[in-house]
Amino acid sequence: MNGPLAALARREFAVARASGAGGAVGVSFYFALVVLAPFAIGPDRAVLARVAPALLWLGALLSTLLGLDRLFQADAEDGALDQMTLAKTPLEAIALVKGAVHWLVAVLPLVVVSPAFGLMLGLEPANLPRAVVALLAGTPAITAFGAIGAALTASLRRAGPLTAVLVAPMAVPTLIFGVEAANAASVAPFPAMIAALAGISLAAVALAPFAAAAALRAARG
Repeated sequence: MNGPLAALARREFAVARASGAGGAVGVSFYFALVVLAPFAIGPDRAVLARVAPALLWLGALLSTLLGLDRLFQADAEDGALDQMTLAKTPLEAIALVKGAVHWLVAVLPLVVVSPAFGLMLGLEPANLPRAVVALLAGTPAITAFGAIGAALTASLRRAGPLTAVLVAPMAVPTLIFGVEAANAASVAPFPAMIAALAGISLAAVALAPFAAAAALRAARG
């Protein structure tokens, strides 16, 4: 596949590999959180099993935020963002591609390893598919919200903490539905929770590129 967006996607994949910003860092952070959780909560497996869905989602959120501030910041620093703003390719499409590559490189590996981490936290094997499906349905929303936060802070140096502060409130509904969907004791039907997560993700992915592009144009203007 050729074209400016395909070239941008290849560039983003290459930059992620060269900078080490792939899934390894996020998975390592995720693993550290899972390992440390029993020390903070206690060794009671029943308690760990009850909070395992929340820990999985919290770990996914925090791991996703790692390096997210660099989604547009590196391009702003080297002048590439100015060229993107002036290019014929819509800035909204550029933001969508960059967010999609970030999800594939940094977030999808978290979903892949989540069953193993769920077992480490005492989650019942029968509930692992619920957790994985919930993460697949909900994490695109977190990435989309993250793209907005990254765009708002693109012109700031060391904006990682500020990006996290901006993204966390937007991610709260996703976390609520995600934990409920992964929790076998949830009073709400599993399909309804997944439908809610998918709806949030679809809305976020549809709207976030426009919000991110507007923030980038305002910053460059």
